[in-house]
Amino acid sequence: MRKVPAEQVKKSVKEALIRMNHHLDDSLLTAFRKARDKERREVSKSILDDLIENQEIAKQGVFPLCQDTGMVVMFVEIGHELTMDYSLEDVLNQGVKEAYEEGFLRKSVVKHPFRRENTSDNTPAIVHFKHVMGDQLRIKIAAKGAGSENMSKVGILKPSDGAEGVKKMVRNAIEEAGGRPCPPIIVGIGLGGNLEKSALLAKEALFRDLDDESDDEDIRQLERELYKEINALDIGPMGVGGETTCLAVKINTYPMHIASLPVAINIQCHASRHEEVIL
Repeated sequence: MRKVPAEQVKKSVKEALIRMNHHLDDSLLTAFRKARDKERREVSKSILDDLIENQEIAKQGVFPLCQDTGMVVMFVEIGHELTMDYSLEDVLNQGVKEAYEEGFLRKSVVKHPFRRENTSDNTPAIVHFKHVMGDQLRIKIAAKGAGSENMSKVGILKPSDGAEGVKKMVRNAIEEAGGRPCPPIIVGIGLGGNLEKSALLAKEALFRDLDDESDDEDIRQLERELYKEINALDIGPMGVGGETTCLAVKINTYPMHIASLPVAINIQCHASRHEEVIL
């Protein structure tokens, strides 16, 4: 059995959160530049130029990429050969607390649906645990803003609705969202499972590499078709119109009941802030 020290877990989470709020992944910046080159409207080009300049400013480490520094979401895989004499969830939340205090990041979490009192440290995070083989602790971390999260949709289609029904639901959700999730967006979609499983699939899809595609031929084709159809909506960067409404569509799937086709749509803004820590 191998032990991962609590201090190492906390420190890794803290550093990742501070870093991701100031540094975009290189693949995103490459995507912004490619999108800028193919835009035909000057206002759309200008928006993408602003996003690139915003990263140059943020990476100096003084100001975060966005004033909404998000609610923290984690997918945690715990190797079966690991041993811990502490509450992992408590340590993860301590890392979040220190990140948002020491990194001067906005604390956006409130305690109650109606009284809305701030927790003052951006905890608790939303943590999903999975036990796996091996001796590693793998933590996928995201800082998820509300502007994009608020545009999420979950529904149960009829199996006969098929791929066309899924596409219609996704297009309608993106059209309704318009510029509110700060496009260009990344669209995570969960197909299958049940109500709550489809939502988890959609969320986890947003952690995939920007340039990857599904291993399933039918799902890969659906990702490509939706990417084209969403970009044909003319919503464009920040909703001003243009060729680039989304940078990628990611679809994760899971087996489901014969009588249902659960669909969840989780939208990520252009500031797709996520990292993976392996200990």
